[in-house]
Amino acid sequence: MPSPFSARLSDPSSEPSSEPFSERGTMSHPAPTPERPAEAVARLRAAFRTGRTRPLAWRTAQLHALRTLLTEEAAALADALHRDLGKSAYEAHRTEIGFTIREIDHTLEHLEDWLRPQPADVPEHLAGASAWTQYDPLGVVLVIAPWNYPAQLLLTPLLGALAAGNAVVAKPSELAPATSAVLARLLPQYLDADAVAVVEGGVPETTELLAERFDHIFYTGNGTVGRIVMAAAARHLTPVTLELGGKSPVFVDRGTDPQEVARRLAAGKFLNAGQTCVAPDYVLTDPETARALEPALARAVEELYGPDPAAGDRYGRIVNERHFDRLTALLDSGRVVTGGDSDRDTKYIAPTVLADVDPDAPVMQEEIFGPVLPVVTVPGLDEAIAFINDRDKPLALYAFTDSPAVRERLAAETSSGGLSFGLPLAHLTVPELPFGGVGESGMGNYHGRYSLETFSHRKALLAEPPR
Repeated sequence: MPSPFSARLSDPSSEPSSEPFSERGTMSHPAPTPERPAEAVARLRAAFRTGRTRPLAWRTAQLHALRTLLTEEAAALADALHRDLGKSAYEAHRTEIGFTIREIDHTLEHLEDWLRPQPADVPEHLAGASAWTQYDPLGVVLVIAPWNYPAQLLLTPLLGALAAGNAVVAKPSELAPATSAVLARLLPQYLDADAVAVVEGGVPETTELLAERFDHIFYTGNGTVGRIVMAAAARHLTPVTLELGGKSPVFVDRGTDPQEVARRLAAGKFLNAGQTCVAPDYVLTDPETARALEPALARAVEELYGPDPAAGDRYGRIVNERHFDRLTALLDSGRVVTGGDSDRDTKYIAPTVLADVDPDAPVMQEEIFGPVLPVVTVPGLDEAIAFINDRDKPLALYAFTDSPAVRERLAAETSSGGLSFGLPLAHLTVPELPFGGVGESGMGNYHGRYSLETFSHRKALLAEPPR
């Protein structure tokens, strides 16, 4: 089947780049700034129609340039993340800068293979014909990022969209203003400014963007805004990826090691001061195991952050006063096992564990998205599964159990964006796994090859043999 593959745009690397790149992959004539959303979209669409984003050489140049940005400007990014969220340099590199670099490296290693056309069998009545599929870029896509991981959650979908050969409008979060400003300054310096635009701002600018016609919209955030994005996209029949959140439960089985469970739970829950969409939201376990977990969790928090997390440099802060006030209102939802302290002036809330939490308590009515971990007791696995299934489908479900039968039941009898045994958050770091939600926790997925699929159209091609 060589003929159609060699003759019909089969290898994007065979198309010459239409413009020279500088050392950083920047075009020699960067776009003027500032510009309105409509102007940015029109400019990018004109660039996309020239075909400049299709060659493999262009795509890999953009990824290399983005990697260079992350290494050369790591200190500036880490400083911005500290100003916005109190993130330590260690956490900024681990969860944002380094995470994105690893995603770039994985994509660069595999992109050419992913883009190869895939042959398809043809039925007997078409004997002699050739059939195959290829990934086509969608066009101009919009990426809207949240504030909790404001670099990673803008740049990771951005790199997937560029790898797929698209032009991209990037909208950083206005609630992380320092990071937004740094990215708005740096991205046009390092990337092809004719094909990548950054639009800063709040609700008015986002509303203007959503009025434009895009070929895909990728939104990370909450369900309320997700509905607004989806309604705006529907006017143009624009496909969307919604990376939302929800209350991600943790089931802790009888007989597990409370110390080990507590260490892993605390590390996953209190990262970024709990402001992580896949953070463990609450614990479900039997009363005896819950009692064993209480002192273990208190010790685990102290091991991570010391006797006074506020005095250390490893623990972050709440993004703003509004979220601080929302979270402190939840602290009375149960008996405080550890933590409970807060300081509005510095937006500090201690890593907090609540016991004896009623299922109807305020802390159980919404995604917490902060450093508060409630423990809810249930008699056993049957009741835990029913508890999970009675609520919206979560972005992640975690379980600590040594029983293969329990693992099989959780996999078969619950629905969630991802299911991880023993390692909260770890599934995000596996580039061969799709990351995304289901139901209220979102639609669509990305990371690795799944990003290419999200930002591409898999086109079917059929060719009769030459006459």
